[in-house]
Amino acid sequence: MKIMRVEKTLVSTNRLAELGHKGLLVVQEKVGGARQVAVDAIGCVPGDWVICVGSSAAREAAGSKEYPSDLTIVGIIDRWNGE
Repeated sequence: MKIMRVEKTLVSTNRLAELGHKGLLVVQEKVGGARQVAVDAIGCVPGDWVICVGSSAAREAAGSKEYPSDLTIVGIIDRWNGE
């Protein structure tokens, strides 16, 4: 699991049908770090600190083992100072 911050939403109208209507968000692990795209399984907004899972856990958290995701948001952190 990783702690990441949601930067912004990502709009993608042409995508695999398996993605359904789940949101895609741009997340970053630390300031200046690499940006990644995560599936939003819980309803986050930009600025939220979140818990993300990767690999097969990301697919299952997003809906099924066949889901095309390698990073999924599974929790919103209530308090975090972003160290």
